[in-house]
Amino acid sequence: MKAVTYDRFGGAEVMQVTDQPEPHIGPDSVLVKVVAAGINPVDYKVREGYLQGLIDTRFPAIPAWDVAGVVVKAGLDTPEFAEGDEILAYARKDTVQDGTLAEYVQVPVRTAARKPAGLDFDRAAALPLAGLTALQSVRRSGLRQGDTVLVHAAAGGVGSIAVQLAVREGARVIGTASERNHDYLRELGAEPVSYGDGLVEAVRALAPEGVDVILDYVGGAAMDVTDQLRRDGGTVVSIADPRARTEFGGHYVWVRPDSADLAGLAHLAADGELRIEVSAAYPLDRAAEAYEELAAGHTRGKIVVKP
Repeated sequence: MKAVTYDRFGGAEVMQVTDQPEPHIGPDSVLVKVVAAGINPVDYKVREGYLQGLIDTRFPAIPAWDVAGVVVKAGLDTPEFAEGDEILAYARKDTVQDGTLAEYVQVPVRTAARKPAGLDFDRAAALPLAGLTALQSVRRSGLRQGDTVLVHAAAGGVGSIAVQLAVREGARVIGTASERNHDYLRELGAEPVSYGDGLVEAVRALAPEGVDVILDYVGGAAMDVTDQLRRDGGTVVSIADPRARTEFGGHYVWVRPDSADLAGLAHLAADGELRIEVSAAYPLDRAAEAYEELAAGHTRGKIVVKP
């Protein structure tokens, strides 16, 4: 099969399309013909070697964990799925080696959900990691109806879903984004502010007493001003900066595969209650370009790659 692989750590230039053997499936997994694969910043952080010691990588490595496709072979004990089923999955495994940027991928059933008919394959592939990250971080924050929530990187893949989930919970949402994405955030139900210089003043103008919850999806400078933005007793959750826990007494979240959560998100998206923005779709042989666009940090929503 054709797959995107890399045989050493490095930038996008180490990626190439190669011929790889078809994946083996175990008793609790299925073989999926990939229709679309979602890419995420964690993929290039792994490829560049930044997560050594946290995630094991074996070369040649096929990147990415998000997938939407069709089951072509079922394992010995997979009553959840059968040949021909359309599924989506956050197909994360303990080792980065057999990822989703390929014609076929082995998917553990514990990571997968049925794709609703009303959800197209591109949006289904864009949903798993970002959707589960948003859901689990919003849930961990304990936000309640009436809370004021600040979402950092609110127009990105995770942030845009978190905005919508927080609004569904009855929260007032303020979101940071570049000015070109402010109308987009308004469409999602958030009050936009620009990140960078003047952020504290802009947020305080909207929430003079501070915010109840900060959901951080970018880390770094955004976290530096935490104590100037949250009210006393406010909660901080981050997927990008461990200071959320070590300095601010909040939560540092690493997303977990969860079939039930993924199924719920997929049905919200299929029913039009959750907007999944796909900004671009690349063919497999242009995956390196897709990652370069993602790493530039200006993507609204998600990017997918199609074999």
